[in-house]
Amino acid sequence: MLRHAFSGLLVLAALFPLAAFAQGATSKTGPALPETLQNLAAKGAQIRYLGREKGLDGWIAVHQGQEQYFYATPDREAVLMGLLFDKSGKMLTIRQVQNLQQGNDPTLESLMNAPAEPSVDPLSVLQKQLQDSQKAKPSSPAEEMYAALESSNWIPLGSNKDAPAVYAFIDPQCVHCHGFMEDIRKDFLDGGQMQLRMIPVGLREETKSQAAFLLASSDPQARWYRHLDGDKSALPIATNTNVQAAEMNLAVMQDWKLDATPIIVYRSGKGDIKIIRGRPKNPADILTDLQK
Repeated sequence: MLRHAFSGLLVLAALFPLAAFAQGATSKTGPALPETLQNLAAKGAQIRYLGREKGLDGWIAVHQGQEQYFYATPDREAVLMGLLFDKSGKMLTIRQVQNLQQGNDPTLESLMNAPAEPSVDPLSVLQKQLQDSQKAKPSSPAEEMYAALESSNWIPLGSNKDAPAVYAFIDPQCVHCHGFMEDIRKDFLDGGQMQLRMIPVGLREETKSQAAFLLASSDPQARWYRHLDGDKSALPIATNTNVQAAEMNLAVMQDWKLDATPIIVYRSGKGDIKIIRGRPKNPADILTDLQK
């Protein structure tokens, strides 16, 4: 499982200053998460406490198949990203990860066995948050809602990233969502005519766990398609999965009084924002509207 656990981190010694540590979120066996890790967790990273070594609390964060390691400084005013060595050169982080593995965490095991190359650097999401916060305020409630969807935790589906985009709130076990996906999967998504920005939510605890796992996966499209094809192992249900990212998606949905899945939102070719509740009768109409 440690096939690439340290391959990209030996040269890293980046220091991330923090204004404060989050007080509301604690791991099951560790202290409160630093604010930087809270931001990663909100974007779908699965985070586990590694323990305390040489006066430093450590965590592993797994997001989109990439493992990264963080240590809080003793004064708790900054976080270091990288590996911890003792004075003899022994890599202490390896021992911490091995100890964590003995806990048989199915969620972490599945994600760490994912392909080595992540599709997005986990820390890039923090930079994007700063950029998004500097954008001009939306000019109308519809634009405000659309901006909220753009900033949500979504997964890109489709073979053409330049195709017109459609957002959709999807519950992993929603049969109408499955039907909608099958309606557009072959001709529109695989055919490159449309991209779907899927916003995973969980309307039940077990589907919330599946949505959160999907958001942390290195190849969410492949896992989602396996799930649609009936592979029951594609989206495991685990009680220790970090569900913060899925909960944030659900909060966006509820803030705008969207009460069912699928909910489909897109900007038409004319610039109007359209909302469809439930499985569309004719998805081709959406494609036509996108192109007008």
